[in-house]
Amino acid sequence: MRALAAGLVLAAATACSGGADRTGPVRLWAFGREGEVVRELVPELERRHPGLKVEVQQIPWTAAHEKLLTGFVGREMPDVAQMGNTWIPEMAALDAIEPLDARVAASDSVKADDYYQGIWETNVLDGVLYGVPWYVDTRLVFYRSDLLAAAGVPELPKSWSGWRAAMEAVKRTGGSGHYGLLLPTNEWAQPVTLAVSAGAGLLSDGGRHGAFRAPEFRRAAEFFVGLYRDGLAPPLANSQVANLYQQMAAGEFAMYVTGPWNLGEFRRRLPASLQGSWATAPLPAPDGMPWPGVSLAGGSSLVVFRSSPRKEAAWKVVEFLSEPATQKRFWALCGDLPARRSAWDEPALAGDARTASFRLQLEHVRATPKVPEWEQIAAKVWERLEPVARGAKGLDATLASLDADVDAILEKRRWLLDRKAAEAPK
Repeated sequence: MRALAAGLVLAAATACSGGADRTGPVRLWAFGREGEVVRELVPELERRHPGLKVEVQQIPWTAAHEKLLTGFVGREMPDVAQMGNTWIPEMAALDAIEPLDARVAASDSVKADDYYQGIWETNVLDGVLYGVPWYVDTRLVFYRSDLLAAAGVPELPKSWSGWRAAMEAVKRTGGSGHYGLLLPTNEWAQPVTLAVSAGAGLLSDGGRHGAFRAPEFRRAAEFFVGLYRDGLAPPLANSQVANLYQQMAAGEFAMYVTGPWNLGEFRRRLPASLQGSWATAPLPAPDGMPWPGVSLAGGSSLVVFRSSPRKEAAWKVVEFLSEPATQKRFWALCGDLPARRSAWDEPALAGDARTASFRLQLEHVRATPKVPEWEQIAAKVWERLEPVARGAKGLDATLASLDADVDAILEKRRWLLDRKAAEAPK
């Protein structure tokens, strides 16, 4: 399916995403649990706008990307949809989604300055806004505060060197079979998060080439693989972790870099005796850089499709789902963190220290590179780094190979950009 996506991007200049005109309800595609929950919000929207009807189609996350691409090819796009923010560059390259700057400027509901800047920026490509953040996520550190305290570490350190020293202390205290940090080897988000915290650009030349041999990425990669080399993190893939929550409860791992979806899971799955013994904290920063460290801007946005014959009604859906009051209710129903800063005055959010760590981290997030090929590139990051983490390959040769992989992935992008530059008026 990724090959299909690349081909579609290549043909975007001539593709037509317009569907046949139609009447009837606004069609909203939403993914996973959000698709279930948003149905509960629709009656209030329809009450406010007599005559407006919204038809929600829930799509599993595992099928969502393919559904979007096949919908584009078949000219059967919805009017409005939830969109993972790393997919927006691909949909914009296909000319499938509507620019929203004029609508936001005229809106009494959607206010750009009420959103986390790093999250908002994930929706902006070449100065044009294509989506409105719906809910947000990012990654930070979940940790067993009791295990750190027993190792003489009263709070999560704020620098990489302090963080590493805390892992060493936890391992000394816990002994064999205990680790400072769980860092699955087959995930790209953690090494990339460390890299952006170190100031890595990831790509260079306007997204034409990989930049994984740059000093900033190498610094982060050396820190990352050093945790495995020195026994501070186990070289385990996700499939090799038998039960994360049981193992955290047993003290096998004292820390874990993860996202807000685990707030509810830790509350449900850790035993009652440990509910006062875990905490969250923003990411430590590389030594010499300001705390907190930078994390990745995640979550989903709402987009309107160019092919929609009901753009005005679709925009009303976006505005309603973007209202702080609606976002508070959405959070209460499913736990997705609000994209609007003003929605965080909800007492249950504002008064929870574990959630408050996310509020601080969200002020320090950065988007992944805004290229349609990003997910292919991200997969190459962990594929190349995993053998290094397991001690099977050297770092410098691996980073050179990673740059070569990424340059090959970006070949069509370079061709398109060069053609665009050649055709531009002189």
